[in-house]
Amino acid sequence: MFGSGNRPGGDEVLARSAAVLAWSSGLGFGLPGLYAIAHLARHGEIATFLGYPTYGHGVFENRCGIRTTVPLLSAFVVVCAAECGAGALLWRQRRAGAALALVLLPAETVFWVGFSLPYGPVAAAARTALVLRYRRRVPGRTRKLA
Repeated sequence: MFGSGNRPGGDEVLARSAAVLAWSSGLGFGLPGLYAIAHLARHGEIATFLGYPTYGHGVFENRCGIRTTVPLLSAFVVVCAAECGAGALLWRQRRAGAALALVLLPAETVFWVGFSLPYGPVAAAARTALVLRYRRRVPGRTRKLA
C-alpha cells in the first residue's frame, strides 16, 4: 500500500488471509478431486482415504448414480481452480478476487452438499467474512495503489 513500506496494512492482511483460505480450499479439494477422477476412471469405484469415501456416497451418487461422478468431479475441479484464481487476485488486493470468491460460493456449496464434504463450508465461512470485511473497507478501489 502507498506509504506503508513493507509493513502490511489492515486491508492487505484481510485480503491475503482470504487468499490463503481460498488457496487452501481450492487446492485441498481440487488436487484430491483429480486423484478421485483418475481412480474412478481406472477402477470404476470411489476411492477411500483412511476408510472414508472421497467424493462418494453423497447426494450426487445416491440420486444421480456413480456414472455422473466423473463429470461432476471435473466441474468441481474447475470451480476449485477458479477459487485458486480468486486467491491470486485477493493476494494482489484486487476487488475482482473478492467478487469472484463471492460468486463461486453458491457453486461450491452445491458440490459440498452433493459430495458430502463437511469441511468446505467452514473454510468458506471464514473466507467470506474476510472478503466482506475487505470489500467494506475498500469500497471503490479496483486495484492496489503503488
